[in-house]
Amino acid sequence: WWVYSKPVPADGRELWTLFLQCSCITALIGGLFYNWMFVSLEYSWHLCTATSVSFSLLLLLTLFLVHPARCAFSMAMPTLGTKQGRKLLLSTCVVVSVVNVTPNVVSNVQTVLQVIKCICKNSSDGLLNSTALLQAASQEFGGAIQEAVYLLAFYKPMNGRFKFSSLQNTSSIYQKMDLAGEKISRDFLSAEVLVKDSVRVGNRLVAAFSMLYLCFESTWYLKNYLTNLRFDNFYITKGLERLAADRKAAHLLVGSSKHLIRPTGLRLSREEGVQCLVQAVLLTLALLLLLVLVAMEHLAFSVADTAVRRAAQFSVVPITLHIKYQAKIGILPSFIEGFGFPSEEFPLRDFEQNYHHYLTSSSAHCRISPPVPPNPSVLLVVGLLFCILYSTVFLETYARRLCRKIAASFFPSWEEKRVLYLYRKLSRRQKK
Repeated sequence: WWVYSKPVPADGRELWTLFLQCSCITALIGGLFYNWMFVSLEYSWHLCTATSVSFSLLLLLTLFLVHPARCAFSMAMPTLGTKQGRKLLLSTCVVVSVVNVTPNVVSNVQTVLQVIKCICKNSSDGLLNSTALLQAASQEFGGAIQEAVYLLAFYKPMNGRFKFSSLQNTSSIYQKMDLAGEKISRDFLSAEVLVKDSVRVGNRLVAAFSMLYLCFESTWYLKNYLTNLRFDNFYITKGLERLAADRKAAHLLVGSSKHLIRPTGLRLSREEGVQCLVQAVLLTLALLLLLVLVAMEHLAFSVADTAVRRAAQFSVVPITLHIKYQAKIGILPSFIEGFGFPSEEFPLRDFEQNYHHYLTSSSAHCRISPPVPPNPSVLLVVGLLFCILYSTVFLETYARRLCRKIAASFFPSWEEKRVLYLYRKLSRRQKK
């Protein structure tokens, strides 16, 4: 670290040591960068290879030749494990949830639609078959009437059979139902592809913004550290303790314990505590949104599973057509009564018949895909990632303190000026 943090190597041995250190760092970062682009961001392998090689070579030259860039890069590493790393982990959680949950939701919704399609098809089959029942009943009923009228010798009736036309060609209905089902399936498939593409593009934008902001934040911290003596200067460092001991003013550090903290201690300042609380609240809101997405997956599976089980349990609906016919015929009753003769009625043949039919709502011939249960490993992975995210909320403060120690090791002369400025500030406060 002493060689790595020096502005200029003293001899050839230090120069080769620095080059070896930078080479190992760039090789590791380049491999992680390639894996991140290829696996998480889903870029093509040749683009990932070209980008990672170019990035590694540029990083090697920058770290080897530019001392402040080496300091900024070193400060970016602890920041990557906290604030920016939290953003990258959060985008990973979103990708894992959407990529694994959306297909299950779409598949379960399609299962429900298949159940509805099966019920409609079987119900239409039953209704169309019931028209044949009406046709048979009408023919028998018309035949009974015709036989009864033939008993009258003085009257020859015309054809008394009822004519009932039933719909026999059901191919058009089935074709329309199949087209409607295919259209719904295409709509759901296009929606699934749109969601996946949107998540992929959003993840790439978040990743690019996070990397740029990571470089900006570490550079901004280094710039403020080197230009502003008051910036992030409220720590009881070893240099401050030595300076106070040399000037016999150790009481200044004891009396200022409320305003100063030790960089290696666990106590948080008020500003640091408020910042951690705000970050935890924002992270909780993101967790609730992901839980709503996971709950939608469980709800879709529950609805699909219930629809499949209830459809199989639908009972057969019996239909009974009851026809009862009684009639009498009177020959000119008013004319006969006018001459004083009693009216006479001739009973016709009675007709009573029952016709039975059954309507079914489900069939074993229906093609229904089974419901897809939620994957418990997705919830486990999201839970573990959020545990890491919540831990980084509190580790961010200590990473900021580590950034200060890194900057102090790269610029020891400037750190002495900062310590002297803090000591004079404590002295003026003590005199007041």
